[in-house]
Amino acid sequence: KEVPFKWTEKCKEGFQELKTLLITTPILALSVEGKDFIVYCDSSHPNLGVVLMQDKNVIDYASRQLKVHEQNYPTYDLELVEVVFTLKI
Repeated sequence: KEVPFKWTEKCKEGFQELKTLLITTPILALSVEGKDFIVYCDSSHPNLGVVLMQDKNVIDYASRQLKVHEQNYPTYDLELVEVVFTLKI
């Protein structure tokens, strides 16, 4: 708790890189046949969102509101809803 923070050149460079990444819009890439996909998904009432990636490239973003009957689903069922939603992209 009593350790002083040292702002070094490495900290400054990292901060500048972070600022650049936060204001840069990722460009969507085309998917490449035969390569694996990575899916990041999250659901929090009343929405769910998905990011489809391939080799660190964003292929697509998608989101939607939960349907009325889905809003009472337990977490493990919502995760399955996300997977099905992703497969329909």
